[in-house]
Amino acid sequence: MSVTTIIPQRLHELISKGEPVELIDVRTPVEFREVHVTIARNTPLTELNAKKIATTRNAQTPLYVICKSGGRGRQACEQLIAAGFSNVVNVDGGTQAWDAAGLPVMRGKKAISLERQVRIAAGSLVLTGAVLSQLVHPWWIGLSGFVGAGLIFAGITDTCGMGLLLARMPWNNVGPCEAKSL
Repeated sequence: MSVTTIIPQRLHELISKGEPVELIDVRTPVEFREVHVTIARNTPLTELNAKKIATTRNAQTPLYVICKSGGRGRQACEQLIAAGFSNVVNVDGGTQAWDAAGLPVMRGKKAISLERQVRIAAGSLVLTGAVLSQLVHPWWIGLSGFVGAGLIFAGITDTCGMGLLLARMPWNNVGPCEAKSL
């Protein structure tokens, strides 16, 4: 299935002209809090209810989707298309491209990105498996192999199970007081 894209500058032009633009940001609440497009509404990919959106929105008005760099946005668009909502557009390059173009953003508290968290966790598990296989029992090397296989799967499918798991961790969610300001 083909996902329609728009470059950040073109979307900003539409907003500046007063066009009705609904933009959802599918990153984690912590990523959203750090930096987001001023008009974006946060709906994390893990909480996206594509069927509800497809049945409650006006199909004539496009729904724009943004994430960090475009991958999760594309996944959200694919979910929405599969649920029957065809007028969905992914922002090419995501929030990174929007910010790099000098377009308006809201900045908040800094956080470790989900991508960095995955690299830290994967590296730690691989190192742990290697060390334990030398010091405790050779079968511990299976831990390193399992993580390696997961990384290959993530690269091929552009879906990271560890990233989805980490996105649900308490440190990647904002508290009730912070959520009000989002």
